[in-house]
This record gives sequence, structure tokens and C-alpha cells, in this order.
Amino acid sequence: MKQLEQFLTEIGPVWAALIATTFTWLVTAAGASLVFFFKTIKRSVFDAMLGFTGGVMVAASFWSLLAPSIEYSEKLYPDFPWMPAAVGFLAGALFIFSLDKFMPHLHINFGEDESEGMKTKWHKTTLLLLAITLHNIPEGLAVGVLFGAASIGVGEHLIPAAIALAFGIGLQNFPEGMAVAMPLRRHGVSRAKSFWYGQLSAIVEPVAGVLGAVAVIYMQPVLPFALAFAAGAMIYVVVEEVIPETQRDKFTDVAVLGFIGGFVVMMVLDVALG
Repeated sequence: MKQLEQFLTEIGPVWAALIATTFTWLVTAAGASLVFFFKTIKRSVFDAMLGFTGGVMVAASFWSLLAPSIEYSEKLYPDFPWMPAAVGFLAGALFIFSLDKFMPHLHINFGEDESEGMKTKWHKTTLLLLAITLHNIPEGLAVGVLFGAASIGVGEHLIPAAIALAFGIGLQNFPEGMAVAMPLRRHGVSRAKSFWYGQLSAIVEPVAGVLGAVAVIYMQPVLPFALAFAAGAMIYVVVEEVIPETQRDKFTDVAVLGFIGGFVVMMVLDVALG
């Protein structure tokens, strides 16, 4: 672990963010690759994995993003230490809200007539892909912002925290890759195309990660806002997308247990490593 921290510190935040988010993308691809071996997955397992995803994102939003945002705000804005976290959190949620209203997309367990965003005749495959892509933007951004924050000396603990966040996001990206590829396969899409679309959903994470790191490096005063922005975006995704997707059948209790498990895993990772 120490060698990994040293390596990521030495190569700089932009490269570190790129490597970390490339890892999360590859884990998504690994999840999508299961489509070559299975055509479907039990709904109870699927809902548990989606719940796990939500738990990881909620825990990461607080321990990896909001807590450092408030800590740094106490130095930059001692009279209003709550202000950057509050403003950034609201801005992040409103940003995803805006994308959600305008970008055509379809949540995983929803029928084609329940697509959201602007009305379009795009194929269901494209709408599913856009939904998960929307989901992945704040995840990549969060990793990049943390590496950028560590590079400007905000706190030595942020490098291991960024590693923990990348690892946690990677864990929950595995079922996400599956969540895109498996439904496509069930609807008659070939295994190769199902895999392609599954892994493609996370390609936005390296882009968002690099942009987050660069923004923080060159605009240091926005750091606490950026951390809270990523947190607000992730919480919006969990409440608007992940949780509703797990509450549409009889396995809701399993999904809740998955959520608790994901929350605990991410909390342990962040506290132990960060």
C-alpha cells in the first residue's frame, strides 16, 4: 500500500487520477464480461448488487468528499466553514438534475415507456447506456478531485483516501457493468455487443477524473466546493436512480441489505486507508 501511495504521489495528480479511473473503468468491463458466460442473473442477486452500489456511493459521499470539504473550508473560509459544502452539494445535485431532465435515458429495471429526459426515438440500448454514463460522471469526478486536492497539500491522508475511493467505486462498478450487459443480452443483443455497451458506460470516468484533478490544481479556492459538488451529484444519483431500481419487485429487503453492506465496506476502506 505504501509503495502504491508513493508511486501515485510521484507521478502527479493528473496521471494518478487517470490511472485510478482507468482501473474503475476496467472493473466495469470485467463485470460486463460475465455476459460471455451467463445470459441472465437472478433478480435477487442483481438487486443486492445495485443496493451495494448505492451504499458505497453514499458512504463515499460523506467520508471521502463532504468531510474533507468541511475540513478544508475551516481554513479557507473560517467565518463560514459550512458554506462551500452546502453550496457545492446543492450545485452537484442540480447539475445531475439538469442532465437528468435533458439527456434521454432509461433506468435498468424500467420499461421502455418510462424513459426520462427529452423525448426521442433512440433505441433502448442507447438509453440504457446513457443512464449508466450519467451515473458514472460524478464517480470519476470525485476520484480526480481527491487526487488534485492531495497534490496541493491539503492533507497527506487524501492520497490513501483517493485510493480507497477508487477501490470502492471499482467494487460497485463490477455489478454496474453487469447491469448494462445482462439486460441487453436478455433482449437479444449479441454477447459481443452487450459487453461493448457494458464497458462503454464507464469510459466517461477517466475523462471526468482528469478534468476534476486539473480543475482543483489550477483553481485551489474551489476545492471544497468541488469535493461537495461530487458528493451532491452522487447522492442525487443514488436517490433518483439506484434506489428506485431496487424497489420494483419482491427483493427489496435484499437490496437494503446490499446497501448496508456497501456502506460498511466503503466506510471501512475510507477510515482504514484514509
